[in-house]
Amino acid sequence: MAMTPLPPGRTLRDLRHLTPARVGLGRSGAGMPTDALLAFTLDHARARDAVHATFDISTLMQRLAALGLEPFEVRSRVRDRKEYLRRPDLGRMLDEASQRVLAAHGRPCRLAVVVGDGLSPAAVNCHASELVHALVPRLAIDGIEVDCTIVASAARVALGDEIGAILGARMLVMLIGERPGLSSPDSLGAYLTFAPRPGRTDAERNCVSNIHGMGLGRDEAALRIAWLVREGLARGVTGVALKDESGGGTPQRLDAGRGLPDKTAV
Repeated sequence: MAMTPLPPGRTLRDLRHLTPARVGLGRSGAGMPTDALLAFTLDHARARDAVHATFDISTLMQRLAALGLEPFEVRSRVRDRKEYLRRPDLGRMLDEASQRVLAAHGRPCRLAVVVGDGLSPAAVNCHASELVHALVPRLAIDGIEVDCTIVASAARVALGDEIGAILGARMLVMLIGERPGLSSPDSLGAYLTFAPRPGRTDAERNCVSNIHGMGLGRDEAALRIAWLVREGLARGVTGVALKDESGGGTPQRLDAGRGLPDKTAV
């Protein structure tokens, strides 16, 4: 396939200013220039460091408490970080102590927010509390309160399903570190599930992703999440049945029967 030429007067240098993708790197003999190779190596190291970063639970709990929330801590059945990476299934199940903690909560809640480390604890350390800080007042505009706040260690997205089921949550928002990329090692994702319970698929969730300094800003992310929470509660659906129209337009409910294949990204 022939490559489309660049517009007259434009160069690959112009294209590099528009994207963090590695384009027009040049070459040195049969390989990349030294600067490009070193930059790639550095970004790769940052991505690996983000995966293995320490989840700063105590600071996160303090920041959430300062927002007037009352967070409590749970964890999955994963024993350490190596097992977390090798056994995604264990990251989707609560350990027995955490099940008892949640069961003792005792009352159903309308909205639960879970903050989990995921594949980038670095992202959660950097952005989670600030996002919650922006989200809470936006929810309050619609008369929605965060009834339950949970900090989950060694968490995968689907861990929120078991948490929400035990809490009797009508809606659950899971904030979790996304798989690091070479240009975004600290990207946070938000997954929304109506009536969470074990066995939910990704087709039954909405996702607001790429939340970080060079991606989706926290205010825009909070606006989208708050819209999805409000509309999800009002219509009793999330996922492919709820199209994100937070940017404007007439809300539409999509056919809930048109599911998508299940996939587990984090």
